[in-house]
This record gives sequence, structure tokens and C-alpha cells, in this order.
Amino acid sequence: MKDFDGKVALVTGTTGIGLATAKRLAAGGAAIVACGVDREANAAMQESLAKAGASVLVRTVDVSVSDQVREAVAAGVAKFGGIDVIVNSAAVHPYGTATTTDWETWNRAMTVNVGSIYLTAHFGIPEMIKRGGGAIVNVASVQGFACQQNVAAYATTKGAIHTLTRSLALDYAASGIRVNSVSPGSIRTPILEKAARGDGGSDADAEEAYRRFGAAHPLGRIGEPEEVAEFIAFLCSSKAGFCTGADYKIDGGLTAGIGVK
Repeated sequence: MKDFDGKVALVTGTTGIGLATAKRLAAGGAAIVACGVDREANAAMQESLAKAGASVLVRTVDVSVSDQVREAVAAGVAKFGGIDVIVNSAAVHPYGTATTTDWETWNRAMTVNVGSIYLTAHFGIPEMIKRGGGAIVNVASVQGFACQQNVAAYATTKGAIHTLTRSLALDYAASGIRVNSVSPGSIRTPILEKAARGDGGSDADAEEAYRRFGAAHPLGRIGEPEEVAEFIAFLCSSKAGFCTGADYKIDGGLTAGIGVK
């Protein structure tokens, strides 16, 4: 029997870590309800998982909009019977300081990166309780602990995810729901690729940037989405049955030292 046979997983974000996690959970037997705002990425996920024989429902959803998240949860319950696992991976990554980030951009980061976690909990947890509990994993970032310059909004949202994770873990432990977060370092995702390419950079430019980013990590490289997905799958499984209210760094040792060689 696979780890997730008979389970239904709601995953936000249909590229990068979200895509890799959906594939990993599906390989473990889970039915997947995926939500993303990018129609092209959504279609690619639907096709990829369906070809692999997975049971999958992909919805085009702005995860910062309450009604859209509510409808996505309801659609997943109607199709698969309930929700057992939630993985919150959807995110935006604006660059800027307090004086260069406008209010709309700040609010967008807050509502997508943090608000979406609140919304999936608000609508998803009652369904999880009906099935006797479950697991939630929120994708935060090392930026929530030790941020770079020029990421005021993004880093703030990732720190908020750590706090919201602990709050949810305490509030719903008695209902059999475990809630944890993961904090990746530099991972090969579309967000990192955008940073690596800059304005119109080539594939070679991106690879050089990846090498530069990787050099900051003691393991000497950037991570892959599948490496994060594997740990998320562990946290969602019964093997992590005594893990809740914690954050786990998947950062190649980035935050282990003080950055001085």
C-alpha cells in the first residue's frame, strides 16, 4: 500500500515546488486538487499528472480571493470526497524596499503568500476534520529568518508564514491536524529563474547565476524542487505523525553559519 492511497491533497501553486509536490503525492497514491493562477502551467500540470495515471483536478484560481478558494475546495470535495492534505506553495516574489514597494504590491504579496494559507485553512480544515484529521505543510523560506536586501514584502510574508503555521498547529492539534512549514534556500523554480535571468538574460546567464547562488550554500549548489517535495511528502505522511508546529529548513546549510569563511 502506498503512503497516500485513499487520500486527497489540495496543492496551491502549479509550477516549481507545487508541481513537484503534486507529482510526489500523486505517485504515493493521492488524488490531487491543484490551484494556480497561470492557465498554461495549470494545463501542463493536468496533462502531466493525467499521463502518469493520477486522479487530478486542476482549477484556475487566484488563491488570494476567498470565493475562488472556497469553490476550489468544494470542487475537490465533490469530486474526490474530502480533503486530507493541504500544501500551500503558491507565492509571488516582489523585489523592493519600504520606499520602493508600492502599497498595492505589498498587499498583493500579503494576500497571496499569507492570505492564501489562511483561506485554504478556513475552508479546508472543516473538511479535514470530517475525515478525522490530516496534515498541512506551508512553504515558507529562509528569507523568513535571515533576509537579503530589497525583499521587504516577500521576506515579511515568509516570516508571517512561520507564525501562522505555529498558530494553526496549536489550534487544530486536538482535531488530529498537524501543521508544519518548510523553509527552502535557493531552489530551481520559475521564481529563481526569473531572478537568475534578470532582464532578458540567456540560458548561459541563468546557469552562471545558479552557480553563483549555489556557491552561497555550504553544499555548493542550489536545490531541486523534487528535494523539497520529498520532505513535504514525509511531513504529510503518517511517518511524521509526531511532527507539528515546526519549521524545517531545506537550504543546503545556508543558515547554519554566519556567512563568513
